[in-house]
Amino acid sequence: MRRRRVPDRAEPGAVVVEGRGLRLALGGRELLAGVDLTVRAGELLALLGPNGAGKSTLLGVVAGDLAPTAGELLLAGRPAAELKVAELALHRALLPQAAELSFPFTVGEVVRMGRAPWAGTPAAAQDEEVVTEALALTGTAAFAERPFTALSGGERARVALARVLAQRAGLLLLDEPTAALDLRHQELVLRLARQRAAAGDAVVVVLHDLSLAAAYADRVVLLAAGRAVADGPVREVLTGPLLSEVYGHPVEVLDHPRTGAPLVLPDRATAGEPLPAQPSSSSRKPTFSPT
Repeated sequence: MRRRRVPDRAEPGAVVVEGRGLRLALGGRELLAGVDLTVRAGELLALLGPNGAGKSTLLGVVAGDLAPTAGELLLAGRPAAELKVAELALHRALLPQAAELSFPFTVGEVVRMGRAPWAGTPAAAQDEEVVTEALALTGTAAFAERPFTALSGGERARVALARVLAQRAGLLLLDEPTAALDLRHQELVLRLARQRAAAGDAVVVVLHDLSLAAAYADRVVLLAAGRAVADGPVREVLTGPLLSEVYGHPVEVLDHPRTGAPLVLPDRATAGEPLPAQPSSSSRKPTFSPT
């Protein structure tokens, strides 16, 4: 078998993904409306926004699963459209919202699938060690021999994360990884994402829990109606007035009394009036200026 070249690891702070003017229209609806995005090695970037804002769509474009109808996407300095599927899998690992399999593979086999892109490279010699570590980190080693189809939703989510970790790509793309998890495992997932960023990976995570994003992200991109309306450090983006406007509901941001970390909460005391009807994403224009 011809041995393929393993991509070089990016230096901390190096740009891993650069999107310029990304647009995507499907079925006559504009899902992304000219988004600029930069992702750096050693950084955990959270994509936030209400339902239909374009978070998962943007992640799909970055992953190479969706081709933008306009704009440019560079991955490791190269046009993403030029990368073949096998090469793309060496650069990025994607955790989709739902993990479904039709065949009764065991948990261990599912996690081992994450090593498939490295077949024929020197990294393949580390397969067993990497799989064992991924199972241990996600707390799934105890049921490594069980069929994936017999697991609960939360267990499947953790196994899917273990597969992504086992892939050992320098860019991790996580789409709502905490959605099916209890509090303990939500924290576990974000700690692991934080650890991968600290080790030099670029990590992009779609989240709905704004307080989780505030606790773990280095930077936040806030989306609304297919546009990036804010991009910057947590405390600059997660402000009560901006979040209240984007989400159409009063929001307050408080400092944790012990740690000082920002807590993002719905302001129920001033939320008595019915919410105005939200315009469609194709017609809605943010009233605040993008950063």
